[in-house]
Amino acid sequence: MNLEKRQRVVCGMSGGVDSSATAALLLEQGYDVIGITLKLWPQDCVNRAEDKCCGPQAVTDARSVCDKLGIPYYLIDEAAEFQKHVIQYFADEYKAGRTPNPCVMCNQNLKFGRLIDRAAQLGADYIATGHFARIEKIVEQCFQPVQNGSNRQDARSTKVRYLLKRGRDLRKDQSYFLFSLRQDQLARAMFPLGEKTKSDTRAVARHCNLKTADKEESMEICFVPDNDYGSFLQQAHLAQKHRGDIVDLQGRVLGHHDGIEFYTIGQRRGLRITTPEPVYVIELDAENNRVIVGDGSALDRNEFAASHCNWIPFDKLAEPIEVTAKIRCNHPGTPATVTPTVNGSVSVKLHSPQRAITPGQAAVFYQDDLVVGGGWIAR
Repeated sequence: MNLEKRQRVVCGMSGGVDSSATAALLLEQGYDVIGITLKLWPQDCVNRAEDKCCGPQAVTDARSVCDKLGIPYYLIDEAAEFQKHVIQYFADEYKAGRTPNPCVMCNQNLKFGRLIDRAAQLGADYIATGHFARIEKIVEQCFQPVQNGSNRQDARSTKVRYLLKRGRDLRKDQSYFLFSLRQDQLARAMFPLGEKTKSDTRAVARHCNLKTADKEESMEICFVPDNDYGSFLQQAHLAQKHRGDIVDLQGRVLGHHDGIEFYTIGQRRGLRITTPEPVYVIELDAENNRVIVGDGSALDRNEFAASHCNWIPFDKLAEPIEVTAKIRCNHPGTPATVTPTVNGSVSVKLHSPQRAITPGQAAVFYQDDLVVGGGWIAR
């Protein structure tokens, strides 16, 4: 690559091995790389989660990697945006009886929202992250009839579209969390690890002698210490205990709860009620402040609605399509028929019943390794 015309890329640095290897690969490919960590955490999160990606240790590690690679590094405060688009959303969803997915919202609004804005200010053409996913650029031929005097002609034009695909390492694939990205965001994004495995990634970091090469990865929500979201909501003053009824499917009161915010569909432990057979949370009734429980069979469903859908290979779903639907991030996927309804929503008919379909979670639709789109599971 001509060094005088090197394309500038901002690499989102989380302080982990994946983003570290991403920066190293971009440098190897000849890009002009700048490392940026978005400071997303509120102060109380810092005090309770120092070793997470929203903690100061992550900043220290990211800065060290950039210094080793010889690239500029910036720490940019986006705590107010994170509070608005992720933490407040997180609390509001639980209050509404839904189970949120903060990683999707963080990607949509922060990593591929604010980070793209910051990159533009630095004259960068792209942003890159350590996600295990792939982007494919295609050129579509468009024909539009035009009238030229008495001779009808077809005007030909081209349209660029960006496709999102699973990462090659299916064990680490993160395309599920990226389904809501728009075309303008995908056009500015790069995923250098999309063709790599996790072991490849660590090998890149070791080859460059980066301190993050053997760093363990966290599987928890970054701003929730010990994965105890109920305690986080209370300590952050985003929810407080409020007594309500735990009822069975017939409406009989079996006990009481301290707030629907502290429960999720499919939950069995922590109900503090005595029943002859095990029961699970079947539904959260926010309007009446009730937790509805039943036996395990009541969790199985084969149909649901999804709203606020985003489509990637096309602008709008016009007719039913056959897909593989993932109803949560660790769900293996199941064959389904997706049918458009009204106001950008769809009806999803699963070919076999699935357990604990949870309002508030993302339903993401695939055809082989292509992400067709997705939406939010409705009540």
